Amino acid sequence: MARWCYRHRLVVLLLWVGALFGLGFTASTAGTDYANVFSLPNTDSKKAYDLMEKAFPARAGDTDTVVWKVDEGSVRDEDVRSRIQPALDEIAGMKGVGSVAGPYAGPEGAAQISRDGRIAYAQVTFTDQANAVPKELVEDVVDTAQGAQRDGLRVELGGQAIQRVQEPPTGLAEMVGLAAAAIVLFLAFGSLFAMLLPIAVAIFGVGMGLFGTQLLGHVTDIPDLAPLLASLIGLGVGIDYALFIVTRHRKGVLRGMDPEESAVTALNTSGRAVLFAGGTVCIALAGMLVTNLRFLDGVVIGTSLTVVLSVLAATTLLPALLGFLGPRVLSRRQRRRLAQRGAEEETASGLAARWSTGVQRRPRTVAALALAVMAVLALPVLSLRLGATDQGNDDTTTTTRQAYDLLAEGFGPGFNGPLQVVVANGDAATLVKGIEDTPGVARVAAMPPAQGVTVVQVIPTTSPQSAETDTLIDRLREDVIPQAGTEAHVGGVTAVSKDFATVTGDRLPLFVATIIGLGFLLLLVAFRSLVVPLTAAVMNLIAAAASFGVLVAIFQWGWGLELLGLGKEGPINAFLPVIMLSLLFGLSMDYQVFLVSRMHEEWVHTKDNARAVRVGLAETSRVINSAALIMVCVFLAFVLSGDSGAAMAGVGLAAAVALDAFVLRTALVPAAMHLLGTSNWWLPRWLEKRLPHLAVEPREEAAAPVRTPASDGPASAVHGFVRDAAGDPVEGAAVTLMSKGGRQLDRVVSLADGSYILSVPAPGTYLLATTARSYASAARQVMVADEALVHDVELTELSGDEVDAVN
Repeated sequence: MARWCYRHRLVVLLLWVGALFGLGFTASTAGTDYANVFSLPNTDSKKAYDLMEKAFPARAGDTDTVVWKVDEGSVRDEDVRSRIQPALDEIAGMKGVGSVAGPYAGPEGAAQISRDGRIAYAQVTFTDQANAVPKELVEDVVDTAQGAQRDGLRVELGGQAIQRVQEPPTGLAEMVGLAAAAIVLFLAFGSLFAMLLPIAVAIFGVGMGLFGTQLLGHVTDIPDLAPLLASLIGLGVGIDYALFIVTRHRKGVLRGMDPEESAVTALNTSGRAVLFAGGTVCIALAGMLVTNLRFLDGVVIGTSLTVVLSVLAATTLLPALLGFLGPRVLSRRQRRRLAQRGAEEETASGLAARWSTGVQRRPRTVAALALAVMAVLALPVLSLRLGATDQGNDDTTTTTRQAYDLLAEGFGPGFNGPLQVVVANGDAATLVKGIEDTPGVARVAAMPPAQGVTVVQVIPTTSPQSAETDTLIDRLREDVIPQAGTEAHVGGVTAVSKDFATVTGDRLPLFVATIIGLGFLLLLVAFRSLVVPLTAAVMNLIAAAASFGVLVAIFQWGWGLELLGLGKEGPINAFLPVIMLSLLFGLSMDYQVFLVSRMHEEWVHTKDNARAVRVGLAETSRVINSAALIMVCVFLAFVLSGDSGAAMAGVGLAAAVALDAFVLRTALVPAAMHLLGTSNWWLPRWLEKRLPHLAVEPREEAAAPVRTPASDGPASAVHGFVRDAAGDPVEGAAVTLMSKGGRQLDRVVSLADGSYILSVPAPGTYLLATTARSYASAARQVMVADEALVHDVELTELSGDEVDAVN
């Protein structure tokens, strides 16, 4: 497939461009139809909602609030009223506004003025839901209301529709993330064209994923948070997957391979790992379905679709783009050096090599330090409290946050989150009396009954997000309502948030066990080891605990919130653990696959665990850290999205990826594998026989058309001597013949005189790799014809800061 895409690159590019623009045109024509569906069956708040929907059909439109405050005097003063009332009348006359209920509309409006008379509010009801209200209309409402301000009179607005117009422009977070990723890629590659490749792949994958998610919103319930999370994860994996493939391709070109053969080899090795890694991400995302929370179903659809399309772009569009570039995938300096000096040596040197050697020398120290760092960061998770964010968590400069604070100041902190006790049967008056005598209740008001249902509005003395409000809800449900002898249920937004957090917390262990178990089975089959997947599972749990510790410290304790401009502290969004754990386990599995697959490849060749871990870390740590740095930049950019949920997810995922890549995969995992030794690759024989074969590495392939030999022996052979730089024979060197895809075909050990001989299955091009202790590996392509090929190998001794490596 890679070769076909490379050779038919114009066709592939036109197909992708046509698909992107076609899907984009269709999506823009159809519009958006996102739906935030919180289905919490068998919960008290759901029963309250069902009763209210039956007795009091909700108005279709979104209701927002205009709040004003005077520094002196009263809001009832004529000079205040003469400025506010005309503005409210003008808003009421706007097309798209259903009604405006103000405090100056007779006795019924008196309750909308605070006791001290300095704060009042009006409710503006639109004819549509918040996401369908035209932005121009909302801006007109804001401008008209705030136009009534003067010295000593302050006007603010709150509500979902108002919140939409104060958000940064759509796509700002994505653009900032892409710009940051481009800088990292340019520093890593040193080539403008190579830098553009992962960016292009991510744009195509995320663009089609978002358009597809938007269209699916017309046929199923997809929350408006799904596109944000889909673009967040899509940008990360799209750039990372392309980065891994392009890095492998560039190495091949630097080592003398033809660009087409290098691209095919890169796709047949790193591309297979990308397919495997993308599958693990989708499986981790699908793990959200076991929670049985309908709100998350649309998130699974949107994010999984974007990941699949990103993988498809990396495995089809990318080889086509590599075909357009050819050798220009390298920088000019690299091309000049390749022309002057020839192919690069197969050695890994520099910081990555020195770090890898250091981990091997002091695995206990490295493991202890890494564990200490993760344990300290994980400590705050012990005080984790799930809940829901609201406009009280917005930045202090926003009008929604200021309106929230004014309402809390004038009518009490519980005014922003009233409880609704819905009475179906029994004496409502007795229940009202009992609620009034309950600690934590500020005000109680019973609405006129309808169809035998009475709604009692309860204003708590504490804010919607406080633990005391949760305690009040429990007290009403467990004590007050049963004592009154009535059939009643506690509902309202605050009660729904509490029930959602409780249901999520109860189902979290099953969810974690599911995705950990699936990840364990996948790695077990891929690497034929029990210890490697077990280590990965433990590391994933450590990374999750540390990343949630960082979230609690920032968003729940408020450390650095003002500095970051992220509003006020509060509970962690109840849906965030499920989403974050899905993405974290999927991304962690990516890094584990890329790291351990290289170690496994070396283990298969040499059966030397220390060497396998050292070489695997030296060769993959740089690209893993570059990929993680890109992910961190993309995720942190979502702080600019204007959505508190997306900002919280962005910070949490950035912390998780940084800790996973920079601490776990480059320190704790290799240190633990050094300490475990050869037991890393242990698998009982009875299990080996029963496991299906799912290898990340490619199958054995011949580089040229296979010719059937006349005899039963090999088609040909490669033989020669292995010597050092002084010409002395090297005994015990492992000489391996591999296909261009990296599959081992034959392996021997050199004799005392340095001689070796390898059998070749058919004439063609192969990779001959030679490894020996204390020597740098040698790997060269060899062309084998019908006759045996004589090929002598010269090995050079390694210096202290070099690590041998075979690509």
